[in-house]
Amino acid sequence: MRVSTLRSIIDNAIIHENQSQLLHRHLQSIVTSLPSHLHLQQDNEVAALETFSRQYICHVPEFLEALKEAALLSGIADHVLPFLKVAEEYFLSPPSLPNEHIGLMALMDESYLAHRLFEEVNDRYIGAVGVPLIPWDMTLANVVAHQLVGEALANQLDERVHLTVNKMMNAEHQYDSARFKKYVQQEQGNLTAIWQDWPCLSKASGIQWASS
Repeated sequence: MRVSTLRSIIDNAIIHENQSQLLHRHLQSIVTSLPSHLHLQQDNEVAALETFSRQYICHVPEFLEALKEAALLSGIADHVLPFLKVAEEYFLSPPSLPNEHIGLMALMDESYLAHRLFEEVNDRYIGAVGVPLIPWDMTLANVVAHQLVGEALANQLDERVHLTVNKMMNAEHQYDSARFKKYVQQEQGNLTAIWQDWPCLSKASGIQWASS
């Protein structure tokens, strides 16, 4: 994992955003069109979205490190690490994006794909074990990010995630290994220490599902 390189990319994008305010202006332009099922708790809704966006982006390298540690601990590294590699490469060598998507705007797109891959890893782990690898629901954060990236581009990234998942399903046999079954029986609680200091992204930004 080239996590230090990802952090440098993010640091440079933050400097660019502080000067250009491109992401800030984008959030201003879409805040009134967010779907009604999303509720922003803060008085300044743009500030809530901006806080969320920066945290969503900055968490990618930390998620990569934590998921790698969790995968190595549980004995499913051969299954999980290819997902993390795709997320990392998308950050380091992104495909063509809309011209206005530079700086943090571009990293928001790349972070969406990374977090969706993390969500898929988590969902498949839950399917195999019955408990999550990442101990919180990532759905809301990714729904918010989907809106911020934009429907058309987010759908393209979702399709890329599905293709990646289908290519890597053959490694899921690791869930049947004796080492993994022993880990589930004896060491599952060790994951708590990996994730205990991590906030839920949407909750930390004051974003939640709207009451029906």
